[in-house]
Parts: sequence; C-alpha cells; structure tokens
Amino acid sequence: MQAFALTDIGKKRASNQDYVFESTVPIGKFPNLFILADGMGGHKAGDYASRYLTGELVSFISKSVDDAPVRVLQGGISLANSLIYRKASEDEDYRGMGTTLVAATVSEGFLTVANVGDSRLYIINNEIRQVTRDHSLVEELVGMGALTRESDAYKKKKNIITRAVGIERDVRPDFYDEELSDGDYVLLCSDGLTNMVDDDTILSTVTGNGSVEYKVKELIRTANENGGNDNIAIILFRYTEGGDINA
Repeated sequence: MQAFALTDIGKKRASNQDYVFESTVPIGKFPNLFILADGMGGHKAGDYASRYLTGELVSFISKSVDDAPVRVLQGGISLANSLIYRKASEDEDYRGMGTTLVAATVSEGFLTVANVGDSRLYIINNEIRQVTRDHSLVEELVGMGALTRESDAYKKKKNIITRAVGIERDVRPDFYDEELSDGDYVLLCSDGLTNMVDDDTILSTVTGNGSVEYKVKELIRTANENGGNDNIAIILFRYTEGGDINA
C-alpha cells in the first residue's frame, strides 16, 4: 500500500505549523492511519500543538486494544486535548495554542474520519466531494441561512474557526463513515491548500496522470504559485478494492 504526505511552509509564513503522519501499515488495531494537523498560536505554540497532538494520537492508537475506530479516535483526541490545554494553561509561552485535526483510517472498504476545525477531507473520483464540515464561523452562518459561500463576507471571515484541539477543556470531534469505491482518491489537506487552489483544479490534478507523490507536489506548487499565503499540508492516497491503498 502506498500513500504520500507532505507539508510546505508556503510563501508568506516564517515557520511551518502544519504536521502530517501517514502509515499504510498497521498502527495498533488500525490497518492504516492518516493524520493532518494545522497548528495555531505563536511560532512555538502552533508548531508544538500540531506535533504533540499527532504524536499523542498515534501513541494512543498503537496501544489501544479496542477495535472500534470511532471510540479509539475519540479517546485519543480527548486525551491529547486535555494535555495540550493543560500545557497552555501552565506555560505562558504556549498560552492560546491549539490545532485543527483531520484523521482517517480505512478498513474493508470503509473510511472512518475524525475532524476538528477547518482542515478537510475529500473523496475524489469523477467529481470532488468534501466529506468533512468546517468548524468555522462562516459555516455556522451558512447553516443558519445568514450567509452564502459566494459572498465577500464569507471569504473575509473564512479563517475564524469555532473548534480546535487544545483551546477548551473539552473538545467535540465530528465523525464520518464513508464506503469507498474502487479507484477513489482520498485527500486530507489544510486550508493552506483550499484557500489557494479551487476545487476544479484539485480535481483535475488528482485525477490526472502521475503518481500520488507527483500529484501532491503539483498541488503544493499550484498553491504557492497562487500566493502561498499559509503553510500547506496534504495527504493523498488511492483506494482499490480489497482494501489496498496505492499510487
């Protein structure tokens, strides 16, 4: 099984606070595992939050004897949230830090996803479909009918998120279950990609020629060509029937 993950500092940031983890071999009871986190806070704090969350979640999953993915992800996210929140409360250098999270695992053709914040997961075949829902102010306003995604107000306030790991004492991830079809691509990404590259370009790049590594690097190149206003993080894999993840 093959997949590819990469982060890039972009063109405007002084540091890279995005972090990715991908494994196509088992982690605990999970046959594979993909994690993407976009840190926030000061230079030290945002970097710490995304890396620490990822490390704690991988460790928790590797030690768990539970074979229910949602329960395991919920437990690992809750533990990491508590530890990050405590660190931020005790150390002024880390005050206010937090991180988004999108995590996924595939077992017997079914994709399980956990999401906190505005990093996203897409399923891509002959179309592109966003599975996760952003935890952001503008998405809440869209849900209430007070705003449209095409409006200027939506674009200006898009980065104000309403949930993140480590910001509050408790965290509420959203979970999604999706059945995959042969040839589906799964894309996890931070807003450094989606704010710079439109869905049609992502779709044409992912479904075009080349390996998953080439496609990830091409998406990052396009995001930077379009301004590179933020760190960029991407994980991409292609599912085939029988549970394989490949190029």
